[in-house]
Amino acid sequence: MRVPYPQVATRTAVSAARSRLALLTASVGAPGLAAAAARPGLLALVDQHAAAVRDSLDGDRRPLTVAALAGYAEGIHDTARAHGLLPVGAADFTAPDWALTRLVAVCLLARTLDPRHLATT
Repeated sequence: MRVPYPQVATRTAVSAARSRLALLTASVGAPGLAAAAARPGLLALVDQHAAAVRDSLDGDRRPLTVAALAGYAEGIHDTARAHGLLPVGAADFTAPDWALTRLVAVCLLARTLDPRHLATT
């Protein structure tokens, strides 16, 4: 089942979404993407997860937005935390689990956003 996301976000919502993605990128995205750059198998896995995220957010029909990616990441993060799946301390990317790989994929997609989707004005 696909969940529709609002097409228009308020300035505050966009700002909050940008902040959430920035924190995610600093904690998981940057180290995960650095590890993926050094390991082709991990990069392929992250790419597959990014395609699945894009598909679930209807990225082929409408542009991905900061709000949609941040909301998706928040759902993954909350579910993983509820099940005790989030790493404590630095994440280990030698054998990342599904949730960690999915969060890195969200960060990869966030890098591809049109700068206009990141604007708060």
